[in-house]
Amino acid sequence: MGGMSVLKEVPFPPDPRPRQSSTSKQPTPKRSGLEPDQVPMRVWIDDTDSPADVIDALALSPFATGTQPWSRTTHLDRVRPDAPMTAAGGLLLRVAQHTDGHEARLVAGDGWTLRVVRHANRSATLTATAVSEELAASVLAEAVRDAAEAAPDADHVSMGFWWASAHGARRSVKPITTSAWQDIRRNYARAAAPRLDTLMKTTPGDITGRLLLLHGPPGTGKTTLLRTLAREWAGWCQVDCVLDPERLFGEPGYLMDVAVGWDGPDDEDDEARWRLLVLEDCDELIRAEAKQSTGQGLSRLLNLTDGLLGQGRDVLVAITTNEDLSRLHPAVVRPGRCLAQIEIGRLDAAQAAEWLRDSSPDTTTGVPAGVPGGVPAGGATLAELFALRDGRPVTEPDPPTSMGQYL
Repeated sequence: MGGMSVLKEVPFPPDPRPRQSSTSKQPTPKRSGLEPDQVPMRVWIDDTDSPADVIDALALSPFATGTQPWSRTTHLDRVRPDAPMTAAGGLLLRVAQHTDGHEARLVAGDGWTLRVVRHANRSATLTATAVSEELAASVLAEAVRDAAEAAPDADHVSMGFWWASAHGARRSVKPITTSAWQDIRRNYARAAAPRLDTLMKTTPGDITGRLLLLHGPPGTGKTTLLRTLAREWAGWCQVDCVLDPERLFGEPGYLMDVAVGWDGPDDEDDEARWRLLVLEDCDELIRAEAKQSTGQGLSRLLNLTDGLLGQGRDVLVAITTNEDLSRLHPAVVRPGRCLAQIEIGRLDAAQAAEWLRDSSPDTTTGVPAGVPGGVPAGGATLAELFALRDGRPVTEPDPPTSMGQYL
């Protein structure tokens, strides 16, 4: 059955162009030979469009026709379910709801229009158009006031997550659970602890290299370490996790978006912050044979850390890998390139037994009651220690494979 199409033509009225804001020193531009009433707007609607698509078109109409030539958009995370997200005098015109939790609303008031989209993950995107810049800003500010949940407690920190979508690079901020470094220090081998102490205390003035390399077998706590680092550096560095690092270095446009970063509306007056991009399990990218297997990926990584791309951008890159340091590409580990190269290894047998005693104070042997075999002679990873403490069997791990993100 053929699609049904409806053509709606909206004339472009001869309304004034956007006024200059009170703080602008730029002169009002002269009108071109094309007057506003010479540009009609046409919207096509057929059976492939959803009710939410109609709301999108209706929300754009006042901006496209010039009746409301100012627009402002913002994004919220962790929106309260009962948040009204509207402004005084607003009239609800359309609501499109989906069973997956997605909802779009169209609200209009005197000289303004507001589109509110709630996503299934409890985030929301709001766009206000208005007859003046000041009105667009005030409508949006009123709509988002008290809409987000209270900031997470001290055990949480905000982390950004980047991914490439069909419409370009996307970034979302989520709260993640973290622990203070002193609370988890005993989970790491004594040989690595002093270097980790130094890393946790790092400030912008201490930065020499731009690459942070954490290597070691699976289950040693590398991901937990990065979460704690986000907490310890929260005062001066924003940590972002790239969910698809193989695409990041394979697509120059995506890399540029992430390298330039994200400056939200609340960041305009803040002091510039460093950013740490987290790339987990990137063995293929930094192996000795990386140039042959990943093409330009390795070159672009090095260009981001200390090449032209990284100039003028306060960006650090943290990479975790299960590979031994000797198997990594020499260009990655050369002196001066890394802020730190730290092996996150197994706890030796003595430290592992001590860890179990501290975790199970009712034991004297270092092994909780009911756990056969005790601590392996070769020590144990953090994951194995938790298994021993909980009375679960400890098996030899399979050969490491790249499992992707688990932040």
